[in-house]
Amino acid sequence: MDMWLKATKSWRRKFEPRVRVWKLKEEKTCEEYRCIVRDKVEEAKWKGLGVNDHWQQMKGIMMETAQDICGMTKGPHRHKETWWWNEDVAEAVRENKIMYGKWKKENTKEARMEYKKSRQNAKRVISSVTEGMRK
Repeated sequence: MDMWLKATKSWRRKFEPRVRVWKLKEEKTCEEYRCIVRDKVEEAKWKGLGVNDHWQQMKGIMMETAQDICGMTKGPHRHKETWWWNEDVAEAVRENKIMYGKWKKENTKEARMEYKKSRQNAKRVISSVTEGMRK
């Protein structure tokens, strides 16, 4: 009996703009935010509301003010920063690419062994740099 499985396609997550709440760590921004929220809370009509309605209104005031003061993120990151990339890593990767090209061009066992050594060296250099940076 044969069994067929259909592979599902993985979709990219859509970018959702977010409020830049980390800007509230700045003293000036935080004080401005507090003043505006305080003013809006005083202007709001709270009589006759249930607990959930009261909470929703308060949440709306805080979110709206945060969007106005802090702004929203514009889009996904275009380039990921490789904090561990340095000259040693660049040299090891460059050497690895050269050896790979040589192996594919010559297609010999010696060239393959050289490529494997350079690949292991590149992995070793990258892991040592990332471990050194983490400590």
